[in-house]
Amino acid sequence: MKNIWTLPLYCADYTLFVVRKDVSGWDTRGENPDPVKAKCPPVLVDDVYLNGPTLDVNGAEDFIRESMRIITEDAVKKATDVREKVCEWHSPEDLKELLDLQLTDEGESDTRILERCRDAIRYSVKTTHPRFFNQLYAGMEPYSMVASFIIEALKPSLYTYEVSPVFTLVEDAVLRKMREVIGWKEGGDGIFNAGGSLSNMYAVNLARYHHCPDVKELGLSAVPRLVLFTSQECHYSISKAAAFLGIGTKNVYVVPSDNRYIFTEWLNVRVCDQGAVPFMVNATAGTTVLGAFDPIEEIADICEKHNLWLHVDACWGGAALMSAKHKHLLKGVHRANSVAWNPHKMLMACLQCCAFLVRDKTGLLQRCYSARASYLFQQDKFYDVSYDTGDKSVQCSRKPDAFKFWLMWKALGSKELEQRVDRAFAMAKYLAQEVKKREGFRLLMEPEYANVCFWYIPPSLRDLPDSTELWEKIHKVAPVVKERMMKKGSMMVGYQPHGDKANFFRMIIISPQVSRQDMDFVLDEIDRLGRDL
Repeated sequence: MKNIWTLPLYCADYTLFVVRKDVSGWDTRGENPDPVKAKCPPVLVDDVYLNGPTLDVNGAEDFIRESMRIITEDAVKKATDVREKVCEWHSPEDLKELLDLQLTDEGESDTRILERCRDAIRYSVKTTHPRFFNQLYAGMEPYSMVASFIIEALKPSLYTYEVSPVFTLVEDAVLRKMREVIGWKEGGDGIFNAGGSLSNMYAVNLARYHHCPDVKELGLSAVPRLVLFTSQECHYSISKAAAFLGIGTKNVYVVPSDNRYIFTEWLNVRVCDQGAVPFMVNATAGTTVLGAFDPIEEIADICEKHNLWLHVDACWGGAALMSAKHKHLLKGVHRANSVAWNPHKMLMACLQCCAFLVRDKTGLLQRCYSARASYLFQQDKFYDVSYDTGDKSVQCSRKPDAFKFWLMWKALGSKELEQRVDRAFAMAKYLAQEVKKREGFRLLMEPEYANVCFWYIPPSLRDLPDSTELWEKIHKVAPVVKERMMKKGSMMVGYQPHGDKANFFRMIIISPQVSRQDMDFVLDEIDRLGRDL
């Protein structure tokens, strides 16, 4: 039997021809045969035909158009509808079967792929839902979402101006404005990167390089035993950075943070009495669990006294700087050497959107991370190569995440962003007041930020005396209530223990979609789900 098949090919003018191959040779034919065009034979290299593109652009456009319709209907409209479920829970094994995750040699039809898209949306947690309170991000931000679509369509990478001119300038403009908000009126430096944890790692490494520049070329043999200080409520990325960079987790000295006076006095004493070389203090502005703020002004005094690098992890709490009413929480942040700030959290830019900002104006960031790759960062280019910012990043390929914040900021303005922050604070205050009013609820602490932490105590435990046995029973309540709310899909609220404290709920309030009625619903629903415990 003859081996016969057809292949669409194109000539130089992109005229489509269908090529038929059999054992007797080639026959080139088009819908409107032309003697001149027929002279365009197929080009074969290593058994691969190279005439023209193989992508059906019209078909791709149709697929994208249909997929956007699904995204708009299912991932935007339904996902933000308070009447819909926050999640449709399935166990990992059941979900594997529902999704058919196996990859095969042959591709599937566009119709089937669109079904895959629907399934991915259907079984995902709807973090844009008004009753998603589980993480330090939430809500649907349309302008930032559109910016994300544009980024994915253009596939830019921020290492040189020549391949990403618009987004290079956008990032520069956003970083300048963020430094201005921090209070660095005379400039500075910075870069967007792939997460707040990475920003904190940037800070630790940059602080070490500032203290001992030889470490870049000579490694750990060039430095004495270095130690850094941080509050006990800091993000775990600080200890991860110490491990990753060879500093060692035991050289991260944890400072008690339950009292501002104790914090600063303990820090002042330990800096002078620890038998190694201190080089950095990390202060947290908005802790992950409690939403607490370290006393930056007092810490800055100590850092200046002992010539230590001060880094402020404001990934969560940095948004308070946008509010005239609440920016006092970060008083003294302008004295920091570096700041990490994630606009994808309280300010609701699409994930990920994380800035690392530096007060230094001497090119320290560039000197620390530069590798001078000659195939990217040629110094004899025809434009100002200072706009080739990629050499001060630990990444090579890097998404223009600043665009997601820039487009949103342009659309809303600083005033609307300030109102969003103020509203989140007010909503947290309202919820805390309601918790204190309701029988069976107990507030862990007055919220300092948008974290509201509380216990739910079922009726069966309310008359028991305060004892270790009682708190052991309360500890078991939150996990069961969380399981029930997930399986019902009514909402998502996080829980955790903290130090010696039993499991409690942690509500994170961000989205302007959230109303007072949603706050009331959360407390009512927890009571409904846990009354029988």
